[in-house]
Amino acid sequence: MSNPWYKNIGPGPLIAAAFIGPGTVTVCTLAGVKFGYALLWAMALSVVATIVLQEMAVRLGLITGRGLSAVIRSEINNPVIRGFMMVLMVSAIIIGNAAYEAGNISGGVLGLEAVVSKNNFKINNLEINFIPIIIGIIALIVLGIGKYKIIERFLVSLVILMSLSFITAALFTKPNFWELIKGVFVPDVPENSLLTVVGLIGTTVVPYNLFLHASLVSEKWKGISDLPAARRDSFLAIILGGMVSMGIIVTASAIQGAQLENAADLARSLEPLYGNSAKIFLGIGLFAAGLTSAITAPLAAAYVAAGCFGWSAGISSVKFRSVWVLVIVIGVFVSSLGLKPISIIQFAQFANGLLLPIIAGFLLWVTNRKRLLGKYTNAIWLNVIAVAIILIVVGLGVKSILMVLKLI
Repeated sequence: MSNPWYKNIGPGPLIAAAFIGPGTVTVCTLAGVKFGYALLWAMALSVVATIVLQEMAVRLGLITGRGLSAVIRSEINNPVIRGFMMVLMVSAIIIGNAAYEAGNISGGVLGLEAVVSKNNFKINNLEINFIPIIIGIIALIVLGIGKYKIIERFLVSLVILMSLSFITAALFTKPNFWELIKGVFVPDVPENSLLTVVGLIGTTVVPYNLFLHASLVSEKWKGISDLPAARRDSFLAIILGGMVSMGIIVTASAIQGAQLENAADLARSLEPLYGNSAKIFLGIGLFAAGLTSAITAPLAAAYVAAGCFGWSAGISSVKFRSVWVLVIVIGVFVSSLGLKPISIIQFAQFANGLLLPIIAGFLLWVTNRKRLLGKYTNAIWLNVIAVAIILIVVGLGVKSILMVLKLI
């Protein structure tokens, strides 16, 4: 007798949870407010790109039984290139996720504060927000349990909550169905929208999800016989994530032209038009987006560290735990005090901009190696699509680097 459908829900929703963080919510909010439904096609394109890249990562992880950083470490024989890749991965994923963790936690705080009042306390005239501490404690408890199935179920529950919240908020605005369909399938680049298009794609196609997914499949699935289930899990979850992101754009389109900076502003602005319920649903969605990313980012950092440094112990090992604990503690400290480590974040953005096209290219190369994947190498049509996607991510990488260098 086959397993019930819900037994086959695996790492896919965790990947959706990881890319729908506060940054994605903010970019989607600004896209909707500035350009209405016009850029929905860019989100649809990013979903296709994410599906292709994540499928290659899933296949690689399932067949080799190793994470992406471990495969890079073993497959690149040149010590100089291998050393460069190790430094780049540590910089982009471990240091980067530690820098971004404060943003994840702060996003959760903004969501909660859209529903409840803000509460700070002072120590020696230093104002401290205690909500980031609560979010950090939740993340520490969930990951501290050390059992993948429990972590997975908790995050899947949050993804369902987040999805229902954002999609319900979009329905409150009574969107124009035909305009929505046009926005998804008819590409349009309004004036001054190019950077927003790049932002929508860049916030969905992210390098740390490739590492996280390749590592998590071996926790959930047992071998190549599970490849169809793993693919289905990935496809459905990423499509759901894309629908959630589109729901945020649609919701923000309801107040097109307003002056907003983030989704918390959107929640407060919708209240006079659509009532308190719209604000509550958006606030809950933003809180769930922040919390899920506050859990998945440290987890990804720990998996990358394990692969880079050759740690053989599993998810509950002391070394593995030390990485995600450090990432969460840094995030809580920075967000509680309202600090902005601009230099570290810029360094992380630079490293991520460099890493994404290199990792996409490595994935394409390694998933065509019969010695590694046997008959499960890429089909020709998949290689053609992957090359097109790599050209897109090269553009994303160049844009990220130039922005850090303040050249655009």
